[in-house]
Amino acid sequence: MRTTSTSIGLTVLRVVLGVVFIAHGAQKFSQGIPGVTQGFAGMGVPFAEVAAPLVAGLELVGGALLVLGVATRVVAVLLAVDMVVAGALAHLPSGFFSQDGGFEYVLVLAAGSLAVALTGPGRYSVDAVVVRRSRGRRGAQEPVAA
Repeated sequence: MRTTSTSIGLTVLRVVLGVVFIAHGAQKFSQGIPGVTQGFAGMGVPFAEVAAPLVAGLELVGGALLVLGVATRVVAVLLAVDMVVAGALAHLPSGFFSQDGGFEYVLVLAAGSLAVALTGPGRYSVDAVVVRRSRGRRGAQEPVAA
């Protein structure tokens, strides 16, 4: 059974990650997908013309879903994969520190996303409300703490 502080912690992590991803997805759309496609191609991203709108959409919509706690585990895994690929293709050659273009920042985003994927969204999420309602309709009891 989750404590209130654990659920608050997960909510803070989920919302902050979501806001960061929303900002990066919105930035890609505001720069224009053709420009992002060109940038991706320059970094050696395969199928840049497909990857650019997919990544921008994933970050924008996925970030919003994280904030709300909707399909949280799936979205968090997708965002973690997004960051691992970005780290490997664009940031790894520049070393560790983000100030030098390194993978430090995407590593933190990938780890945070993976943590949310593994733990779930916490009780303050749409996912948790759906589960509670579903259990209520079936007459299932909440698990008892050990």
